[in-house]
This record gives sequence, structure tokens and C-alpha cells, in this order.
Amino acid sequence: MTTATRVRPRVEGDWLFVPVPQPHRPFRLFCFPHAGGDATAYTPLARALAPTAEVWAVRPPARGGRLGHPMPASFDLLVDAVVEALTPHLTGRFGFYGQSFGALLGYEVARALPAERRPELVVAASASPPAAWAGRDRPRHTADDLLRLAGMGELVEGEADLKEHALRGIRTDLDVVATYRPRPHPPIGSHLHTVVGVEDPLLTAGGLDGWSVHTRGNSGHHVVPGGHLLATVDGPGPVDVLTSLIARPGAAAQPTTEFSC
Repeated sequence: MTTATRVRPRVEGDWLFVPVPQPHRPFRLFCFPHAGGDATAYTPLARALAPTAEVWAVRPPARGGRLGHPMPASFDLLVDAVVEALTPHLTGRFGFYGQSFGALLGYEVARALPAERRPELVVAASASPPAAWAGRDRPRHTADDLLRLAGMGELVEGEADLKEHALRGIRTDLDVVATYRPRPHPPIGSHLHTVVGVEDPLLTAGGLDGWSVHTRGNSGHHVVPGGHLLATVDGPGPVDVLTSLIARPGAAAQPTTEFSC
């Protein structure tokens, strides 16, 4: 039995979930869920990255164990709340990973931190660069489309209450991101890499153009097997990419490549 299967998950305050605590102090990877997503979706990734990294997943309000907690009224207030929750835990080596909505949130949290407290690595998966999110209206998708894109379609099929809770979380996040307004700012010093699934129905590798201007560090694009959501309850996502970047975050950017997950 491995360490990853022996340890019990733990919650740190309201905002953080550690699916696979590590007995030593490895690289700490803070993970930001997609719209409607919950921190528990990062459990397979946490198991796959142990013992190289310890995953700390952000627990957004209005879903899962925080169903009764209100979401901050704007994207800026959400960033402030996450910064406050993360700051006591930003010690040693650490980085951020986010998917879709979570990629934008992770980047803006990194930017909001003091320069000396920022992550050494930011990985934005399945997300357009910040300028593309400006004033974005809620997508005109049906409820079933929203659930499918959030990776919850089969999970809530035939369960009316679960379906309603899931839709509430998705719509809450979409309402918050609609308040997002990017502001001019100097690039951050964190290394900034982007990832997209080769079968992503919402984004192509070209849709990642524009992220590199936001960093003074190294940057690179990575194309991996998968669709829009990479790390889910059913699979760990871009483990090879993350393991490689954690091992060598300052390496020179490589051409767009494809990794197996």
C-alpha cells in the first residue's frame, strides 16, 4: 500500500482541501476548480503527484461541503477572499494550477499577492488569456450542456436535487466571472505555462495565445490528450506536464508538445 492510499484527507479552514497529505514537505500545488467544480475533483491528481507534490485544492463556496456559504459578490472580492485564505500556507516551494474559470482565478490570485509571495509556477489549463474574459456574458447553454461541460452530466443523471445543486454552483461561478474586468499591470515573475486538451470543444492551442505577455518568467504551451476538463474525479489530468514543470520550473519554453496523461 502506498503513502497516497494510506493517508486521510484533511480540510484547512473553509477554503482549502488536502486530498493526500504528505509526511514530508514537497512542492505544494494549489489547485483551482473550474466553474461549478469542487475541490474533491483534484483527488486523483493528488494521488498521482504524490510524493513529488502535495495538492491543496481550493474549496469554492456554494457547493459541496460549503453549499451554505455565500459566494463573494464579485470576481475581485473572490480573489481577495482566496488570497486571505492561502497566504498563511504560502511557504517553501509552491505553484498554482487551475482549469477554465479556475485558471483565470489562479492567475489573478497570483497577481494579487505581493511579488515576494507569488508562486514560482502558474499553470493555466483550458482557459483563454485574461483579456478574452473581459465582460464575458454567461454562455447560452442549456442546463444539460452546462452540466456536461462541467463534467457532471452522468454524476447527477436522474437525481433532481443533485442536478439543481450542481447547476446552482455553475451559475454562481458564471455570474461572478461576468464581473471580471482585467486591468493593465506589469507581468508577474512566476513561470507561466498553459495546457489544452487536444479534444477541447471550447478552446484550441491557438486560443492560448496571449498568456505569455503576462510573465517575465518562462512560458510554454502544452497540448495533452483530453477534452475541456483535464483533472477530474475520473482521471488525474496532465500529470506528466505538471511533474516536469515542478521538477524544472525555470526551464526554457518548449514548442507546443503532446504528453500522455
